Amino acid sequence: MNYIGFDNAKYLEMQSAHIKERIAQFGGKLYLEFGGKLFDDFHASRVLPGFQPDSKINMLTQLKDDAEIVIAINVNDIIKQKVRGDLSITYDLDVLRLIDAFRGYGLYVGSVVLTQFVEHEMVLTYQAKLEALGLKVYRAYKIEGYPSNVSKIVSDEGYGRNDYIETTRSLIVVTAPGPGSGKMATCLSQLYHEHKRGIRAGYAKFETFPIWNIPLKHPVNLAYEAATADLNDVNMIDPFHLEAYGVTTVNYNRDVEIFPVLNAMFERIFGGSPYKSPTDMGVNMAGNCIIDDEATKAASRQEIIRRYYTTLCECRKNRAKEDAVYKIELLMEQAGLSKEDRSVVPAALARAEETGAPAVAIELNDGTIITGKTSALLGASSAALLNALKHMAGIADEVRLLPPSILEPIQDLKVNHLGNHNPRLHTDETLLALSIVASTDPVAEEAMKQLENLKNCEVHSSVILSGVDEGVFRKLGTHLTCEPIYETKKLYHK
Repeated sequence: MNYIGFDNAKYLEMQSAHIKERIAQFGGKLYLEFGGKLFDDFHASRVLPGFQPDSKINMLTQLKDDAEIVIAINVNDIIKQKVRGDLSITYDLDVLRLIDAFRGYGLYVGSVVLTQFVEHEMVLTYQAKLEALGLKVYRAYKIEGYPSNVSKIVSDEGYGRNDYIETTRSLIVVTAPGPGSGKMATCLSQLYHEHKRGIRAGYAKFETFPIWNIPLKHPVNLAYEAATADLNDVNMIDPFHLEAYGVTTVNYNRDVEIFPVLNAMFERIFGGSPYKSPTDMGVNMAGNCIIDDEATKAASRQEIIRRYYTTLCECRKNRAKEDAVYKIELLMEQAGLSKEDRSVVPAALARAEETGAPAVAIELNDGTIITGKTSALLGASSAALLNALKHMAGIADEVRLLPPSILEPIQDLKVNHLGNHNPRLHTDETLLALSIVASTDPVAEEAMKQLENLKNCEVHSSVILSGVDEGVFRKLGTHLTCEPIYETKKLYHK
């Protein structure tokens, strides 16, 4: 069951107003380190029901007359051809995707900065490519002793070596394709250069999680630890904020660890620090927009279990380490959770046990659980999808949406002409077939109309699904988990 726990409209208004206040605090120019996903923050939408995945970019559009985007990319990620796991594209290509996306929202992209710059053929080629596209490109260099050697960092041999990024707006949003791209260093380098030019400017940090003004062990914050389990980072009480104000707030261990260094840098640049704690640096207002704490707790507990299953499967695919699994197991203990608290898990496993073959369970938004089994015609995912659509459309269980006369020619095409060994229809093939039948069959048409109602439904498979089925469930907006087991004992799995 889905309940709204977050006021998205309030968030957009409050967040943009708070950033404007921070700009004014620094005399009209602010470098804002912008972490997390701007366009598609699905994690936030899952743990804060009511939060829209594009909320952050919509918030920025309210400031678009004041905002300028600077995108940072670490040249080592260009050389290594680092890939974004969620999009399966390299970081260098993602910079182009981000620029197009920002422009699509009417936001001004001022430049790209190549951090930890080195003379390398791939880097020089990439810079030339960006410049040929009409983009301004700047270079920032690796500083020996960073971040501990503050005297060298805040000098002409440190930040002073970096190119000065020409900016024209009051809000400079520094973002990147992923972590480790040099966003913070870019902001601080610019503060150094601005100060030398007599221009007053400030720095702030925008991160949605952890949420600073809810308890440390609140499920929302635990879910974020589960999401970043592979980074081996933890949420913690901000000791600087507690000492300065006597108020308990939550921050990330890396921000707490780096704060004394940042403070020293601020003191060297400005002669004093504008902040007394890492929490002071943040501008996130999400915690003020939670309107149903129980709803966010329930949603976050489910997210922790989903992250557990996702990490188990990533380990099975040799894409993650078991340490991440152990960490999430500890988080589940702290939250008082077990696998069975995800209701589709026992339902899918029971159906698989009953049939002796892979099975899938779907929990609809009204709490009803629908299952699908493997058959000669359909895979378990396809069967579960059709059964769910029939239930939501009020179609009797015995009604065949896709008769054998439709399915058998498709199977013949797959096996006898396209070289597939598995005759069963995947979810994409099933939905294509259903859409064709729906053009002449009003019953199938009613079933097709229910596709949008699958959004936010919970799904569990008794085996790791194919990339095709996984992709379809993702595009339908469902929350999918799988048992960390392959359907076959083959060494190669698509």
